[in-house]
Amino acid sequence: MPEKCEYGLLIDYEYCTGCYACQVACAQEYKWPAGMGGIRVIEVEQKLPNDRAYLTYLPFPTELCILCAPRTRQGLEPACVKHCMASCMKYGKIEDLARELSKKPRMVLWVPRS
Repeated sequence: MPEKCEYGLLIDYEYCTGCYACQVACAQEYKWPAGMGGIRVIEVEQKLPNDRAYLTYLPFPTELCILCAPRTRQGLEPACVKHCMASCMKYGKIEDLARELSKKPRMVLWVPRS
């Protein structure tokens, strides 16, 4: 894995479409059994006035996520980032991602446990 706590994953929740490509890519990369994986897409339904609903999708790394260390050592992106159809995930140095994080309110910076 890259140096300890040097790299992270920036997720822009505003643009996640709920395609689950990140979750599927992770499961296929590591051949996880059903229900396991390094990232999970959470669907949140918000009730709005006039019996309307608003869906939000939140891709969220799990305790199994290692940011695809075997891939990133080869200079490749993590599988979730590569396959994100909405391009709402970015892998990179924490300092660079933190600068982007300050630009928008619906983003999160995730750093794996070392």
